[in-house]
Amino acid sequence: MDAQVLPFSVSVAPECISKFNELKLGKSLKYIIYKLSDDYKQIVVEESSEDGDWENFQNKIMSAKSSYKGKEGKGPRYAVYDFEYELEAGEGTRNKIVFISWSPDEGTLVFPRMTYASSKEALKNALPGLAAEVQANRDDEIEYSTILNDVRKGRR
Repeated sequence: MDAQVLPFSVSVAPECISKFNELKLGKSLKYIIYKLSDDYKQIVVEESSEDGDWENFQNKIMSAKSSYKGKEGKGPRYAVYDFEYELEAGEGTRNKIVFISWSPDEGTLVFPRMTYASSKEALKNALPGLAAEVQANRDDEIEYSTILNDVRKGRR
């Protein structure tokens, strides 16, 4: 499968798609964190894990760093999380594959933030079967309870 190329030369690495299929079909992976390569030309897999602990995932994504021209700041990231939750009326458990775009409002360098924003659709389009999308720019927007509320209501 060829990498998909955008007009501004950011491509999606084939591993992004194969890891997503492994999460979606194999059900052993719990999440995948994607990042832009150091030269900002390709979306690549930074990490994937079977660890279902939300706080571990949240800490990893929130502590990400990006650098550009010798400067370092908070790092935007994309992630896919196999979000499992209980239905409110005790009707059982549900899973939704959630696409998360994390781009902190504060402490993020301008170029990485703009590049992540402009290349998000390429990654989303390469990953069929996403059930929900979350755009998180503040710490409270990536809290488990916030995402649970949005996933249950089909928002974001």
